[in-house]
Amino acid sequence: MSKVEEFEDLRSLLFSIAYRILGSVSEAEDAVQETWLRFDASATRATSAKAFLSTTVTRLSIDVLRSARVRREEYVGPWFPEPLLSDPYQDPARSTELADSVSMAALLLLERLSPLERSVFVLREVFAFGFDEVATAVGRSEAACRQLLVRARRHMEAGQPRFQADRRERQELATRFLGAMKDGDITGLQRLLAADVRLVGDSGGKAPRLAKAVTGAENVARLLASAFPWLFRIGVSAEPHDVNGEPGAIVRDPDGRVLHVLAFELSGGLIRTIRSVVNPDKLAHLGPVADAWAVDREVREARRAAR
Repeated sequence: MSKVEEFEDLRSLLFSIAYRILGSVSEAEDAVQETWLRFDASATRATSAKAFLSTTVTRLSIDVLRSARVRREEYVGPWFPEPLLSDPYQDPARSTELADSVSMAALLLLERLSPLERSVFVLREVFAFGFDEVATAVGRSEAACRQLLVRARRHMEAGQPRFQADRRERQELATRFLGAMKDGDITGLQRLLAADVRLVGDSGGKAPRLAKAVTGAENVARLLASAFPWLFRIGVSAEPHDVNGEPGAIVRDPDGRVLHVLAFELSGGLIRTIRSVVNPDKLAHLGPVADAWAVDREVREARRAAR
């Protein structure tokens, strides 16, 4: 097998490791590309391509994450991971771990960990690497990695919401929710929202948000029922789509460009968190991005004309 073939065979795994460490599609893709360049430039053939490549992408991701932490502390408003519509790496034996670890809620919990804790958790808990492999990848002893994992597990288990929901039920809930949102049906929306639901937007200061964080079923329902019917009236559409393994939607402007992405976090058959990613920098990997400010102006004009 050639180097190219070895790398391509492992590309999806490398991306999935990098994305979970970084929470960024673009940075993960860059880490994978740099990993290939180092693999290709290596004068000697690695005994194990998987070991060499996973170690390289992990260490690159740790370095990137350390510098990204500074930028995220200066970020305008809440910071969310870049939306991932589908995880390229599939392993039936690890399907539950893979799905749980890529959700927005899990990635935001991972943000609380140190880069080393996060990397150890991802390699060991998500991808079931042996402790010897984890130790090599992060450049620490096996004993140190075990301690890092204990701390990481403690943080993750304390904050991770646990819920069991049939995939079809989740999709049906999202479809009903989007329908009620389009119709401006406040009562219908409230029925699908947890009492303490939160609506939070990530614009990075580069696009208009629906609002600052809004809490409570009635408040969230009223905001959505007042905003979205006007968006749909000017030709905006909402396409149901899994986002980070959970129900969500891609919202597009009248020309089909991505306006923002909605990600729903469910618990007990209800929506407990709605995250809206509007920052255009975080949407570019999904296709052409809409001018959110222009859409906002068009909605305002439509409202004025209707008075």
